[in-house]
Parts: sequence; structure tokens; C-alpha cells
Amino acid sequence: METPDGKSLLVTDLYKSFGERQVLKGVNLQIDPGVLMGFVGANGAGKTTTMRIVMGISGADRGTVTFGGSHIGDEARANIGYMPEERGLYPKMKVEEQLIYFARLHGLDKKAAKHSAETWMERLGVIERRNDVLEKLSLGNQQRVQLAAALVHDPQMLILDEPFSGLDPIAVDVMSGVLREYAARGIPVMFSSHQLALVEELCSHVAIISEGSIVASGEVEQLRSEHSTPRVQLCGDQRAVAAVTARAKEMGCSVQSVPNGIVMEAGIANQCTRQMLRIAVDAGVVTRFSQVRPTLQEIFRSVVEPEHDESQREEPEKDEAKEDAK
Repeated sequence: METPDGKSLLVTDLYKSFGERQVLKGVNLQIDPGVLMGFVGANGAGKTTTMRIVMGISGADRGTVTFGGSHIGDEARANIGYMPEERGLYPKMKVEEQLIYFARLHGLDKKAAKHSAETWMERLGVIERRNDVLEKLSLGNQQRVQLAAALVHDPQMLILDEPFSGLDPIAVDVMSGVLREYAARGIPVMFSSHQLALVEELCSHVAIISEGSIVASGEVEQLRSEHSTPRVQLCGDQRAVAAVTARAKEMGCSVQSVPNGIVMEAGIANQCTRQMLRIAVDAGVVTRFSQVRPTLQEIFRSVVEPEHDESQREEPEKDEAKEDAK
């Protein structure tokens, strides 16, 4: 595999409507070489539509998509590994034949296509299914083949829509390793997912989209500092916990009970933590006193407004695909 030449994907001011419904409202994203970005949002927030526009499957009403400083066209898109939400394989075609076919479509000769197909079937654990038609495979194995189809031409960027959906833990580990490997080579990688814990573990960067707009984007640690209130967790015996709880409430700090202790929020500045620790130690036994790092799920909840009617927004991206087909 060759190392790419350091190209970034830049999405600028994307707008998109379907009829009277505006699904993208000025989306801006930048994915630099070697960045592994998780793209998260509620159902219907605009994730799939954004990816479809990047791939040229859907057109934007306004805005631009560039790769390496040039407007992205068919030639550049041919070098992208894309896994669509609706998937894109042939159910009655054999696995190996299918992968060779996709590799040839991307310009590999017959020998190189067969070698690449075998490499990825082996790597993703479907080599023993090479002669099976796709529809006979489990959903998890179909997902592995779909990933192989996205990688078989050695792409220079990855755009994957819900790649972890339906995978067992072993397959999740395999796919995570592949994405890390591509990012380590300097390739921009972007994938959407509702599995926030997985995104937090895997990604260096995250973009959160809500109702067609990017509401937070950047390095995970940056988002933690920008979208969270400092919190401290105290665990210990009843006397230590009671003493600190009383003092925290006197200072106007909110206190949340957790097993064997409390979490103090809002108002506990750095200069107060030593005072709180002294109070706890003087009063009783302390087993833990540490800063609490907000999870991606907590950050997500803090920046995304509650949906007013989830039932109306459950499957809008499928409607968008239908509109594109008209």
C-alpha cells in the first residue's frame, strides 16, 4: 500500500432541501490526513445526506466539497472507499467475484484485483465464504464483505456510513483495527455511528450534527474542555462524604450521589479542590478523589437539543434516498 500525499477533505457551507424540508443548513467539515473522525447525530440529523453529497450521489443546493484543494469529481471519488448506509452489493453474486468486480471497476488489472480480493477476504475473516453468494451470508459477514468492497482498491480516503452496524465484538475489533491502520498511513477516515462509546474509544476527532447543522466539531479532548463543566468525584466513608456534601452545598455547587460517594459539579474551581479534599480527609476515610472526564454521550446531550417528535424523524434519510432516485 502506498502512503497518500497528505490531502484533506473540506466540506464548506453545504445546504440541501427535499421539497420544503431543509435537511442540511450550512454544514462545514474538515478531515485532515491521518484523522479518524466519528460523525454522530440523531436519526435524520443529516449524516447520510452529507456523505451522499461528498460522494456525488446527491447534489447540494449550495456549498462545495474539495479534496486536496480541488473540487472533488469522479476521478477523485474513484479513490474513495465508500460504504453506503443502504449498502451496495449484489445479493446473488459470489463474494470473491464481487470483490474482483469492484476492484476492476476502480482500475485494477485482473491479477491485482484477485490478489487484493484475497487479501481482504483473509483479513476480514470471510475467505472461507469466497464462493458463497452474498445473500446466503449472515448480516455480520455481509457487512465484512461490504467493508472489503470499500477497501479492495486501496482508497486514499474512507467515507463509511454506519460500518459497525450489526457486527459482533470480534468483527468490531477487526474493523476498528483496519480504520486505525488507514488513519496511521495518513488517510482521512470518516464514519458515522450511533455507538458513542465506540466512537469515543476509536476516534481522534468527532463532529456532531443536529437538525442539519454542525453543533460541535474537533478533537475529542477539545470537545471535553469546551462543552463540559468541571466535576470532581469523591468516594469514601459516610463521614467524609457528608462533610464534603455539606460544604459543596454551602458554596452553591450541585451534588450528585454515586455509589460510595458523590460527584460535585458547577462551581468547583481548581482552587477549591484541595479545600474539599482537606475537609474529606479531616472528616473520615477517602478512597477516591479525582476529576471526572465527561463521556462523548454527555457531550452529545449537552449540545444537541431534544427532538420534539422522534417519530416524525425516525427514517427521513431513507426518504432522502428516494428523492435522489427521482
